Amino acid sequence: MSMFCYQCQETLKNQGCTVNGICGKKGETANLQDLLIHTVKGISVVAEKAGTVDKNVGHYIAKALFTTITNVSFDDDRLIDIIKQGLALRDEIKNKYNVSGDLHESAVWNAETKDEFLKKAETVGVLATENEDARSLRELLIYGLKGIAAYADHAAVLGFEDESVYDYLVEGMASTTKDLSVGEMIAKVLKAGEVAVSAMAVLDKANTETYGNPEISEVNIGVGKNPGILISGHDLKDMEELLKQTEGTGIDVYTHGEMLPANYYPAFKKYDHFVGNYGNSWWLQDKEFAAFNGPVVMTTNCLIPPKDSYKDRVFTTGNVAFPGVKHIADRKEDGVKDYSEVIEMAKNCQTPTEIETGKIVGGFAHNQVLALADKIVEAVKSGAIKKFVVMAGCDGRQKARSYYTEFAENLPKDTVILTAGCAKYRYNKLELGDIGGIPRVLDAGQCNDSYSLALVALKLKEVFGLEDINELPIVYNIAWYEQKAVTVLLGLLHLGVKNIRLGPTLPAFVSPNVLKVLVEKFEIKPIGAVQEDLTAMLN
Repeated sequence: MSMFCYQCQETLKNQGCTVNGICGKKGETANLQDLLIHTVKGISVVAEKAGTVDKNVGHYIAKALFTTITNVSFDDDRLIDIIKQGLALRDEIKNKYNVSGDLHESAVWNAETKDEFLKKAETVGVLATENEDARSLRELLIYGLKGIAAYADHAAVLGFEDESVYDYLVEGMASTTKDLSVGEMIAKVLKAGEVAVSAMAVLDKANTETYGNPEISEVNIGVGKNPGILISGHDLKDMEELLKQTEGTGIDVYTHGEMLPANYYPAFKKYDHFVGNYGNSWWLQDKEFAAFNGPVVMTTNCLIPPKDSYKDRVFTTGNVAFPGVKHIADRKEDGVKDYSEVIEMAKNCQTPTEIETGKIVGGFAHNQVLALADKIVEAVKSGAIKKFVVMAGCDGRQKARSYYTEFAENLPKDTVILTAGCAKYRYNKLELGDIGGIPRVLDAGQCNDSYSLALVALKLKEVFGLEDINELPIVYNIAWYEQKAVTVLLGLLHLGVKNIRLGPTLPAFVSPNVLKVLVEKFEIKPIGAVQEDLTAMLN
């Protein structure tokens, strides 16, 4: 095998990619990402032994883990540079805190040339842990920590941090180098769920205090008459800076994919040249980026290898990187990113090709939903709303994901869908109507805004005077693709949610014995046939 990776839902045969990733990354790239994870383990071992986690260590670990999430970085040279930074940081901690003695191998290895890095990378991957159950629990924890790292990184960009989150990134990663019992490893995984909720709370605070609480909004999905710039990913600060720099230039700005919820924030609505959303989920970008005609800015994850037909119009920034694609440099302290090259390119491009028309409605984050609490409670008490169905999570390419469209179409008219993440693209343009003015699809926002759905559930539990969150008329049918969805799942488990249906397949990294524990403790189930699942969940 030239690589082994099974961190995403589309992994080959639901077993593992062994030559090239389904996501498009090459074997050497996958191995270097493994080596970056190995480097983070070493830093964590040293920091734990030092007894302190400096903020710069937390920043590095968060960015490094984020870089290894599916569809973020495909650039080998950039990965090696990040690894070198990590080795320097590791040794700096050693010297500063006099860390020595018997250390895990990840805390002592070194390399200098690219060939040495590649050779080392072949030895430290997932399969280096031989015991299947230990490997499964370690990887489940690491993937949960990757999502936590992404959320912490987003919040830090806006100046909001919780250092206890950084502490747990260190604790969790260091634990994967130790021979812990199954019980101890499960405890680490469940603690990650608790930290995930904290990390999402910090990010929610960062977004809402910076840009205002999302509002119920109609979002245009057609096109204007001016050339445009398309911005995708999740980073709202990038969105803000792009809007400011394009103001008065004659260039329109459109969101794509997970950036759609930017349309719900009050701070962005003041820009007249912010036209709306163009296209659908991340996996359709090869067709939609080609049709857009103008430059595209990828701010976080969700990039697929760009085709030659539009590659010269793609710009990456932040943790995202792809060989041969122009990269917008990080902002310096108290500075902004420079989008001038993107803007100049846009001026010479054709207007976007119209691929659809109309409007979609969103903006149902916790503040907005809780403002409707009396109306929602009355609808539940009267029987107008019988069930809420949480259909948050990710979208993906597999044909089996048509299940979620069919499921939404067949839900009774007295049910309401609560959603967040790009999974919504499977049903957010269906004509499902409303219940007494309450839309039957309530979109809270990005995947990290699943925190809003948790807050709504907890508030309803309080309003109805219930002891157990599972007594609510809420059922969970979650679609997953990458590691941030794993983090959200762990957060739900921490909150005590049971009977979650997960699909379109169960994670390949969960061994039979670990799955048995999750089924027995939390009653997690795989999705099945639509009608059978509907009957079981609604009854």
